[in-house]
Amino acid sequence: MPSPSADQAREFLARHTDIDSIDLLISDLNGVMRGKRIPRENLDKVFHQGINLPASVFALDINGHTIEATGLGLAIGDSDRVCQPVAGTLMPTPWLRGGRQAQLLMTMIERDESPFFADPRQVLSRQLERLRERGLAPVAAVEMEFYLLDRERTAEGRIQPPRSPRSGERATQSQLYSIGELDEYADFLDDVRQAAECQGLPLDTTLKECAPGQFEITLGHCDDALKACDSAVLLKRLIKGVALNHGFEATFMAKPYGLEAGNGTHVHLSLLDAHGRNVFAAENGDPLGSETLHRAIAGLLELMPASMAICAPNLNSFRRFQPGLYVPMTPTWGFDNRSVALRIPSGCNDARRIEHRVAGADVNPYLLMAVLLAGIDYGIDRQLTPPAPVEGNAYEQFEPTLTNSWQQALDLLEASEPLKAALGANFVHVFLANRRAEREQAMQEVSQLEYAWYLRHV
Repeated sequence: MPSPSADQAREFLARHTDIDSIDLLISDLNGVMRGKRIPRENLDKVFHQGINLPASVFALDINGHTIEATGLGLAIGDSDRVCQPVAGTLMPTPWLRGGRQAQLLMTMIERDESPFFADPRQVLSRQLERLRERGLAPVAAVEMEFYLLDRERTAEGRIQPPRSPRSGERATQSQLYSIGELDEYADFLDDVRQAAECQGLPLDTTLKECAPGQFEITLGHCDDALKACDSAVLLKRLIKGVALNHGFEATFMAKPYGLEAGNGTHVHLSLLDAHGRNVFAAENGDPLGSETLHRAIAGLLELMPASMAICAPNLNSFRRFQPGLYVPMTPTWGFDNRSVALRIPSGCNDARRIEHRVAGADVNPYLLMAVLLAGIDYGIDRQLTPPAPVEGNAYEQFEPTLTNSWQQALDLLEASEPLKAALGANFVHVFLANRRAEREQAMQEVSQLEYAWYLRHV
């Protein structure tokens, strides 16, 4: 008999008679969407049987090359695995082909129907299961920053902010929280909002960020961390697609401009017990929060150095970690303090939560969420105690200790027994092999800066 999800797929097609094809999407290690496009008449088969994709989809580097050192390529005959639909993600993509397109998230399983170890979504699912065994469920909200870019480059071939659709002028100022600049790009932002509503993505707030052409969009809190990350990866695709329709490019690079603020991903997290109570909130209403909150903070701080390979997954990621540009460079925490790595926002006791502020916008949301929950679980399990919260400007009080070296970040992850246990040693092997191979490729390239500085002078 057809599964309920297959019935829902048929109902979806009956409601959307103009849709003629569906993109089947899966997020790789870099958070890049891979997959297949099928005609509408094949959708029922997908819900009954899934689709085949090679396991090597999780061996691909940013350029789409299979990294054989992962062991997922020719070493296993470049063999297929089955990908199954993710419930609740079959939605129209109104920015594509006049609304005749839809999309569906997929997740990979083994031949015995167990989760495929290298799928980032399955990595997060495994970590959530560990918390469920404690009777805990995370509530999560994701904030993502991005730049809009002019599709025309400068005379030197560099990127530049777009011209305002209304004034025709190119932004040159910061204008943080500017309502005027939101008005300038109102048509683009309105199309983002409408497309998100069409897809059921819970947009919360939109704001103008620090740099010219930079914005932040926040997703509303969700009591399903997998769904929160599904929404994050789908929102990235949506923003990029809508931007192209408006003549822009949107980038989630961590550091597209050397002298401007980088793009970050901030995650807000709290934990509910079996009765739906926030275990980070103090029972007596103390604004300092509960003992569980402090243990979670301690675990996140302790595993933060080893988490850098996930939070900063590529060469450009580490350019974001520079003094004076609002990026945490030390494992610190504090109350309502935006200069620390872990901020405890102000607000009512029932909403007590941790805001993690380290990762770049280029992060894979599933992997980021997995390492954050691993840190929280680690601190609670070991009953760790954090240092005193920071008051005042943390940047002035602490020297940077989080690595800004891609190589060292990978080495720290490899040496971390807690993260290998949480993410799976097999997954960590695949991730490290993939990232190290990409780093080796990057090291073979010589930049224009090196020619300008060294070619004639050394």
